[in-house]
Order: sequence, then C-alpha cells, then structure tokens
Amino acid sequence: MALIVQKYGGTSVGSVERIKNVARRIAKWQNAGHQVVVVVSAMSGETNRLIGLAKEIQKNPDPRELDVVASTGEQVTIGLLSMALKAIGKKAKSYTGPQVRVLTDSAYTKARIREIDAHRIRNDLEEGNAVIVAGFQGCDEDGNITTLGRGGSDTSAVALAAALKADECLIFTDVDGIYTTDPRVVSDARRMDVVAFEEILEMASLGSKVLQIRSVEFAGKYKVPTRVLSSLTDPDIPVEQEANSGTLITFEEDPKMEKVVVSGIAFSRDEAKITLPHVPDIPGIAYKILGSIAEANIEVDMIVQNAAKNGLTDFSFTVNRNELDKAIAVIEKEVSPYLEEGGILSDASIAKISCVGIGMRSHAGVAAKMFKILAEENINIKMISTSEIRTSIIVDEKYMELAVRALHKAFGLDKAPSSME
Repeated sequence: MALIVQKYGGTSVGSVERIKNVARRIAKWQNAGHQVVVVVSAMSGETNRLIGLAKEIQKNPDPRELDVVASTGEQVTIGLLSMALKAIGKKAKSYTGPQVRVLTDSAYTKARIREIDAHRIRNDLEEGNAVIVAGFQGCDEDGNITTLGRGGSDTSAVALAAALKADECLIFTDVDGIYTTDPRVVSDARRMDVVAFEEILEMASLGSKVLQIRSVEFAGKYKVPTRVLSSLTDPDIPVEQEANSGTLITFEEDPKMEKVVVSGIAFSRDEAKITLPHVPDIPGIAYKILGSIAEANIEVDMIVQNAAKNGLTDFSFTVNRNELDKAIAVIEKEVSPYLEEGGILSDASIAKISCVGIGMRSHAGVAAKMFKILAEENINIKMISTSEIRTSIIVDEKYMELAVRALHKAFGLDKAPSSME
C-alpha cells in the first residue's frame, strides 16, 4: 500500500461531471489499496471571477481582503468532491488550508509555506478516508488567510506530499505530460517520459506553465517523486497503467533519465524590459535600483549592466509585464536622483526563449549554435543570460514563435531520444 497525493487543477474539476470523474478516479486508487490525499484548485475560471469582483469594489484590492475572497473558490471544490465520493460509497473529509494548518508567512497573494501539520490528515487516512484539501491557501501565525500565488495548488500538493512522506505526487492536468515545448506553438513537440528536477525547475522559472516553480523547488528539496499526467482520460483505466503514464520528474542520476544535450525549449510572453541609460557607475548603484524593486515585492529576472564610459553605465533588467507600471513608479520615486530627464526606457513587446538541458554541462557550443540559428532567421537578440543547464535570450515578441520552432527543430527535439545523435 502506498500513500499517494493527487492534485487536480481547475479544468479537471471544471464541472459537476468532471468532479464526479475525479471521485471515480480517487475511488479506483483506494480500491487498489492506496491511501489518497487530494489537493484541488477552484473550478476553472472561478478565481478570475472572484478577483474581478474584488476589482469592481476596489481598483487595487487590499491584499489581505483579496486573499479572503480568492481562497473561497477552492472551498467550494473540496466540498463538492467530498460529496461526490460519499455519493459512491467512499469515506471522505474536506479541509481548507487553515484547517489543515498550512502555515505560511504573511506575504498576502504570494505567501510562502513555512510548515504543515500533517497529524489530522494521517489520522483520517488511518480511518479509511480520502482527505480532500484546498490548494493555493494557508494561514499565517495570526490566523489570517493567505494564498500562494497563481498555480499555488501545485505547491500545496508537493508540500503536503513532502510533509506526509508520500510515495508519489500525481499532478493531474488537462495535458498528458511535459513536452519539449508548447505543442500549440510547435506541432511536433514531443512528450517526455522522464525529466530531471533541475530541468523542470529551469523550465518552470522560464515560462513553462505546466507546474508552478515553487512546487518544483519543494519536490527537489524534499526529493518527492512527482508525475504530471492527464485527468481527461477514462477514470476507470487500470491503476498500473495510469501510474506509469505522463511524465515523471525525477533525479538526474536516475538511470531512466534521457541523456540529451537540450531537453526542452521554454518561452514566456509575460516579459517587459526596463533600461536606465547613463546612470552613475558607482558602488551600490545596482542595489539602489534593484533593492527598491525587491522591497516592492516585484520579481526581477534577467539583468544586464553595460561597460562604463565616462563614469556612466546603462542598466537593464526584466520584470513580469503585469508589474511594469508598478516597477517604473518605484524607480521614479526611489531612484530619480540618478536618472537623466526622461531616463526610463521600457519595452513590453519582448519575449524570453530558453534552451534547457542537463546535458549542456558536458557539451560546449550550445549557446553558439542557438545564436547561429537565430541569426539565420534574422532574429536580433536583445539580452542574454546563462546558467550551467540553460541559455536564455530576449527577442522581439513578434519573432518568438519563429525562434521557438527553429530552435526546436535544430536541436532535434521532435525526435525520440534513441534516434538522436
């Protein structure tokens, strides 16, 4: 008997019929002798609807009260799913994040999990219950409701799996696994059977929407075997078949790991670039600029500082496109003494593209090949960032799909690993 944590996203529980199918799937795993903890999101579209209501009341909703509102979507789902299980003769108990005691910090709308009290869940499992937990939410030390940010239910699931020492965490989605890139952009994108934690961590941070980055961080830190698979298959397919479907996120040393140089191409349209031209090239200038951005809880991605000339330098960085106006406002307020008149340049029509693969550690020339391919397509590169297993670039958004298709083909990602050089 294994302890399995299952997570179902908004599309998977998007209607009463789909909730009933999820209940049948859970019952199947229980009938096979497994203990099952289930983490669910709000029904598809519900969180957006709730946030929209909040913005009708207050243009920039108070973060604490917004979390109170946004967290209610999951509460509906856990109740409905528990009812669906009971309707087919199964024992089930539902819990909100605060009821479980998912303790977080107090960073409303972007809270981070500090610890989880798994005692109540363990007792319910021993009594034969399927335990249904609201994802995306927790509470701080003062009992205030907090949410974990977009995609937070993934983080809730993997964190619970770590706390419970689960045998595996199954992330059920509306896709059948993790692909070499988005199949909507590249029609011959290939589903990977196995991918390393490091690779999926990079891909999640670089724009891949399959998993939230913090869920991958939890999986890697606590070594939780995690599998991404489809919830839209027949809920009655055999457990043995389902348990080996989708994509397994595992460790680099796993013998099943595909030994390829580049495993996937990630991209993000949600980028915006800010450039501060001719700022003083003095000690502490980077901290002065980015420190104020960090204090405003704005995440910075790629950073480039040019060589100094005449005591001045150009400083560029990227932020999420939705936070561009906020970032500019912070700079105008905090960094204005260092700026020339009209000295904030911004560009919200860019995209980030990244080649990712653990094989890049032992293979030289990946970046050079990437640049050559883009040059042949006459695509200009605006910024470059690298790590051991990743090379990222910024290009004009209008060239993003062309660049992704060209790179995907050039690195042979449309071919099965056995047929690749």
